[in-house]
Amino acid sequence: MLWLGSYNTSAASSTVASDSKMQNHILLVEDDNDINTLVSRYLRANDCRVSIARDGREMDRIIATSRVDLIVLDIMLPGEDGLSICRRLRSTSTIPIIIVSARGEEIDRVVGLEIGADDYLPKPFSARELLARIRAILRRSTSATLRTAKSEFTCLEFADWRIDTRDRSLTTPAGAKVTLTGAEFDLLVTFAERPGITLSRDQLLDLTQGRVAAPFERSIDILVSRLRRKLSTDDDKAEFIRTIRSEGYLFTPDVTRS
Repeated sequence: MLWLGSYNTSAASSTVASDSKMQNHILLVEDDNDINTLVSRYLRANDCRVSIARDGREMDRIIATSRVDLIVLDIMLPGEDGLSICRRLRSTSTIPIIIVSARGEEIDRVVGLEIGADDYLPKPFSARELLARIRAILRRSTSATLRTAKSEFTCLEFADWRIDTRDRSLTTPAGAKVTLTGAEFDLLVTFAERPGITLSRDQLLDLTQGRVAAPFERSIDILVSRLRRKLSTDDDKAEFIRTIRSEGYLFTPDVTRS
């Protein structure tokens, strides 16, 4: 089955409007030459700058020398596999990651999201869908930055934890910095701005990613699980994010703004 299908480059450019005159730099980590050609051609036709890496080592060299806005990462790669690369990146970087893979079972998607991917797209898929997901993630990051610039509140505090929306950081009561992905940080801010309000999964997905949930989508549940782990300490057993059965999630602590 053809992965991306046929498309007309000029038609693609006219039907998908550019979000900005400034090109976003997309790093495609994929070892299939045909896929690289099709994807890169489509993305470039839609105002993206594209770099290609065929394995983890090439990816590291590009990241070390260029500003990368988003990584499209295949799982089946020579040498270090995509899941290992994603896990390694998440220990040092918050660059958004979309995993693409022929392994499209639910457990594969769950594993990809659990280790820090911002999205997971099973093959085969359309180039238009990939572009839409790239733009949704980048738009979310841009919107968060603009909201921070316009807001009179730059810090949110709860139970001695501190969220700084200027540098997008989270600090524990002991003063240690917690590494969060962009998706995790946006979800935490969404909760902290709405304490005591039960939010459904659809509402959280719309507020953080600007899209509706697909049937049986579990991305919000996985993000909540990741946040809970990062919001826990050895001496802190508080349940900051409570599951409300059949309704969604509730952020329980009182929040102060400054």
